[in-house]
Amino acid sequence: MKALNSPHTAKHAGWLYAEQHRGEDPVLEAARARGEDLGVRPVSEGAAATLTVLAASSNARALVEVGTGVGVSGVSLLRGATAQAVLTSIDPDPEHLQAARQAFADDGVPASRTRLITGDAAVVLRRLTTSGYDLVLLDAGTPDVPVYVSEALRMLHSGGMLIINDALDHDRVPRPAVREESTRMMREVERMLRDDERLVTTMLGTGTGLLVAVVR
Repeated sequence: MKALNSPHTAKHAGWLYAEQHRGEDPVLEAARARGEDLGVRPVSEGAAATLTVLAASSNARALVEVGTGVGVSGVSLLRGATAQAVLTSIDPDPEHLQAARQAFADDGVPASRTRLITGDAAVVLRRLTTSGYDLVLLDAGTPDVPVYVSEALRMLHSGGMLIINDALDHDRVPRPAVREESTRMMREVERMLRDDERLVTTMLGTGTGLLVAVVR
């Protein structure tokens, strides 16, 4: 058992404090409740707040999200984006999209600012404009993530930002003994982005990891 004042315990307490820095409001709390009913696990409180800050810092106007969930991440992105920003969000489950529509409506987001698409993200992304987007969020734990990354880099212009949620694969990536397929995939994605000379990258410990890459 670790001592209560151990570095590990102190680090966890610091992480938890940071996660709760901003707190949440009724819109996101209601969306999370719908997520529980649907078996959807949205981004953490800290990740939601970070998405708002990253969207604001990038002055995002054209955004794409893979993995709509129940709208927590989408609402968070649009809160930081410009007032004219449009979010294209892709999810294979119509129930998820319906829950997200409710979250956007609760937050006062006009329907014209969201384009919600039911379908296979690998197919939909290929139809989106090259160098036409400011920010792409990938929040879909599937084997197709490397394909999504390649398409996202094609879609982003210079200065555009790619964000990958759960980039630490529920904190398994830092543990060398873990060899699960999803963990190996995220390690490979991290290496691919880190070694790409077109990008500057960082790994944030928020939630279960946000991998952020900006196109030079």
